[in-house]
Amino acid sequence: MAKSLEELRHSTSHILAAAIVRLYPGVKLAIGPAIKEGFYYDFDDLKITENDLVKIENEMRRIAKKNYPFSKENVSKAEAKKRLKNQPYKLELLDELKGDISFYKTGDVFEDLCSGPHVKNTSEIKQFKLLRIAGAYWKGDSKNKMLTRIYGTAFYSEKELKDYLKQLEEAEKRNHIRLGKELNLFSIRPEGPGFPFFHPKGTIIKNELVSFWKEKHRNAYEEVSTPPILSKKLWETSGHWDNYRENMYFTKIDDQDFAIKPMNCPGGILIYKSNLHSYKELPLRIAELGVVHRHELSGVLNGLFRVRNFTQDDAHIYCTEDQVESEIDNVITLVIDMYKTFGFKEYEFEISTKPEKSVGSDKDWGNAISTLKRVLTKRKIKFGIDEGAGVFYGPKIDIKIKDSLGRKWQCATIQYDFNLPERFDITYEGKDGKKHRPIMIHRVIYGSLERFIGILIEHYAGNFPLWLAPVQVKIVTVNDSNSKYAKEIVKLLEENKVRVELDGRSESIGKKVRDAEVEKAALIVTIGDKEVKGKTLAVRDSKGKIKFGVKPKTFVKEVVNDIETRKC
Repeated sequence: MAKSLEELRHSTSHILAAAIVRLYPGVKLAIGPAIKEGFYYDFDDLKITENDLVKIENEMRRIAKKNYPFSKENVSKAEAKKRLKNQPYKLELLDELKGDISFYKTGDVFEDLCSGPHVKNTSEIKQFKLLRIAGAYWKGDSKNKMLTRIYGTAFYSEKELKDYLKQLEEAEKRNHIRLGKELNLFSIRPEGPGFPFFHPKGTIIKNELVSFWKEKHRNAYEEVSTPPILSKKLWETSGHWDNYRENMYFTKIDDQDFAIKPMNCPGGILIYKSNLHSYKELPLRIAELGVVHRHELSGVLNGLFRVRNFTQDDAHIYCTEDQVESEIDNVITLVIDMYKTFGFKEYEFEISTKPEKSVGSDKDWGNAISTLKRVLTKRKIKFGIDEGAGVFYGPKIDIKIKDSLGRKWQCATIQYDFNLPERFDITYEGKDGKKHRPIMIHRVIYGSLERFIGILIEHYAGNFPLWLAPVQVKIVTVNDSNSKYAKEIVKLLEENKVRVELDGRSESIGKKVRDAEVEKAALIVTIGDKEVKGKTLAVRDSKGKIKFGVKPKTFVKEVVNDIETRKC
């Protein structure tokens, strides 16, 4: 987000707060930052609905048109406490600050505890829109009070705002939660919040993704499966007990503490340790499609995008220091190869560095980050740096894909780990006959299989390519006399392992076709008297294009070829 756009959005959040204070006296202010897609502000003691957003927006426009300047004022902490005496959330923030305290004033109508930056004048704030209301815990902690969060966005030009709102409208049409229900793919039920239920058609998609993944890993990786529940001792050794415990689920077995795995790697390491290893075996690539569980706050759960259990397509590569660069390079090649199959052609790479909560020395982190940079530089790949966003055990490369609406999704991750090999004391025997420590690389491509399915639903708007479509061919008959021939075509397709359904209901052909389109069958085959007489088919694709007089054998051959080649 460009700095100037950040300033605009931050300033607009202040205008939002000023409007709320005018319209709802006594409201308590929390925070109002600029974010990637706009801005938000959190409030307490504010009871509003989505219907109130227009009224709030109108008040914001009245304030903005007054051309108030944004001005900064530094005050002492004592003075700040006086000004904020009726704002408990601001006072809590104030306690965390040191030195002089800065306020930003919007003319004489509003002031806020703030370090900036802001635009010069409210006259710059013209193209904005309030989007929705949500609940948000103070400081993101479920132990704290739930506040009212108002989201909005702002741009400098009317066109940018209109284009963004149009994209939001299109995104809502593609909303994976709605489409998942309409297409009978999955559901999230109150009996298992955050734990998705995959219906038969959704399971088909899931299984196809698994098959594709296995095919791509068959020659270079060995596949394993590790238990879902492992002892507390293991998680203490891995460091998860100290660094990740708040995200884990626990149980007791025979009066001993166990945890449901939030990650696959410690179990995979136990498999590595079950045998002695030589340098001749390295690199050793071990893959696992493992189901993991992570405790997510209820407020952040979002369909398949944020769940509490998911399938992680992990792989762990054990290698020597002189192999690590080529192994990371190979992973990048595999990631791009797999993503192209889904029609993803644009990517962004980002290296995440040492977080505040981490293990390992600065030297180890520096060497690992340099390795990741070298790999990307040699491939002439541009990359960004996300300071402090690495995992606690090492730096990583995140690969973001761009979907059909131009939205970015981070899925694939390549993580350098110098921590777990040390903690678990894993070794291999070198050429010199001595024990050496392997380097461990963690990597995922889908990331979360469930989340990836959610992304695909929205990327394709539910119109999956033939190889992924739950219903690959829907056959509809014009009248009952066409049923015999239709069943022959069904049998021919089934013999070629094509997923086919026959709609022989006593409904009009128009209704049958519309229903098939709503169900988003990849191909719709219409059979009437003309087709029966000529032993042909009328084939309609997902874009509505129709071919008449298609020979059944030709049709089946083309369908099977498109499925086998995973044509997108």
